[in-house]
Amino acid sequence: MSNGSNREVVLSSKDLVAGYLPGVDILTGCNFELLKGELVGIIGPNGAGKSTLVKSMFGLVEVRSGVVELMGEEITNLPAHQLVEKGVGFVPQTENVFPSLTVSENLEMGAYQLPKNQVEERIQEIADLFPRLGERIRQRAGLLSGGERQMLAMGRALMMQPTVLLLDEPSAGLSPALQVEVFENVTSINETGVSIVMVEQNATRCLKISDRGYVLDQGKNAYDGTGENLLNDENVIKLYLGTLAQ
Repeated sequence: MSNGSNREVVLSSKDLVAGYLPGVDILTGCNFELLKGELVGIIGPNGAGKSTLVKSMFGLVEVRSGVVELMGEEITNLPAHQLVEKGVGFVPQTENVFPSLTVSENLEMGAYQLPKNQVEERIQEIADLFPRLGERIRQRAGLLSGGERQMLAMGRALMMQPTVLLLDEPSAGLSPALQVEVFENVTSINETGVSIVMVEQNATRCLKISDRGYVLDQGKNAYDGTGENLLNDENVIKLYLGTLAQ
């Protein structure tokens, strides 16, 4: 969690317009800012552009206009593999593990740019962060529970020791108990110093652990503020929190 007084911007977007199909914009002028050490939640109704925002900042969706910056350097439309080299990790919502590979092999897939002598050391560090993965290190990923798969997906993204981690709906499809576990894992990662952007449908739980939050609607910023302020904002409660997952 950020201490609140730190104004070092690590990732930002300004007036972002982006989309998938020609002539169809999902984001229509979106602004975003992540400070060093922060955990920032992005919420909003289906189709608001939440996932598109993180994917466009990670080079997976074309930015048609606007600017994305990482540590003050413009990275607009830079390919994802170059962003990994610059210290950005991304965990997609689906197809985020290789089920036929072991836990260890999945983690190795996230370390393709690390010197070989550092890979085993980094795997052990991930196992220390997620003890359940350590217990299942030789098990095939396809045999893991949904919550364990999310741990593995996060662990793989952490193998390159990113300074920024983008999470696209990490609790999607999980039981309430496993959702709690995922949010605890996200908090633990943030406490190691990684700045995190988390897209979530589970709006209330997301805001409870976020330093700040953004509410998107129809591709634009609707509201932003501290997680606590958004949780208590009458308009946000009426328009969004009442209709989004609790």
